[in-house]
Amino acid sequence: MAQEEGRFDFNDICAAISDKLERRHPHVFADSSAENSSEVLARWEQIKTEERAQKAQHSALDDIPRSLPALMRAQKIQKRCANVGFDWTTLGPVVDKVYEEIDEVMYEARQAVVDQAKLEEEMGDLLFATVNLARHLGTKAEIALQKANEKFERRFREVERIVAARGLEMTGVDLETMEEVWQQVKRQEIDL
Repeated sequence: MAQEEGRFDFNDICAAISDKLERRHPHVFADSSAENSSEVLARWEQIKTEERAQKAQHSALDDIPRSLPALMRAQKIQKRCANVGFDWTTLGPVVDKVYEEIDEVMYEARQAVVDQAKLEEEMGDLLFATVNLARHLGTKAEIALQKANEKFERRFREVERIVAARGLEMTGVDLETMEEVWQQVKRQEIDL
């Protein structure tokens, strides 16, 4: 359609991609060199910042896709902020922020009449702070949560299997018994 309208064609797309690759990787395609991967990443961010400036972006956050999963988007937002210096340089304040957000969630949760909107906002802040902790620890929050989901599912399915092997239904078993089986499953995994 764009080709029919004379705006661009396949060759224009290939040229734009080629230009972008060469521009963003001067250590590969130009006479530029880098001492280490940190220099390559710093140059990469500088080039992207220059590209954003040419697009008349008003914020370092403007081109972060809203379609990303929330944890991935939070981590990308935090990384962009860190790239311009808006970040803690040590782990202590990051951890303190997580505890502060837990306190705020619990404050809202303990109100005589819980305001769900405020509670949701505080939960969001807690999740955001936790993602920041993951980032500071070099962990991708999205992947960490996916793995935690898989581990929980595996363990829960084993609990169901054990309960059924005892001739019981999950809905008829008290929480104390389920917790006992859960701990048994965890110990079995550790012993493997």
